[in-house]
Amino acid sequence: MTLQGPLPGSSGLKDSALRGSLGKNIPAPMAKEFFETICRHEHVRIERIVSWGQASPEGFWFDQADNEFVLLIEGRAALKFENEAETVVLEAGDYLDIKAHVRHRVEWTAAEGATIWLAVFY
Repeated sequence: MTLQGPLPGSSGLKDSALRGSLGKNIPAPMAKEFFETICRHEHVRIERIVSWGQASPEGFWFDQADNEFVLLIEGRAALKFENEAETVVLEAGDYLDIKAHVRHRVEWTAAEGATIWLAVFY
């Protein structure tokens, strides 16, 4: 794995490791979700996403070329899958492994406080 230099909120450890915290250096609430790539390799991308009450636009569906493993670190959120009747509510510690091209959307994220996601695209 090729490490990219220290990212905001992280520190390098003698070029052999990258250290950071998913729960620190949270930006102030903003109108759009905050996306931060914290690690990247040829076939893997890891992002921290911070939400403050956002949802996918009406009628919008994610249809991604990569699989996505998503772990909710903090907060609450709900995802809707195109071919499923139920909405999946996630709380801190819950995760989903979403296969490539499975259409889904964020129905809501908690309006109170930050919702912090860890997303691994592979």
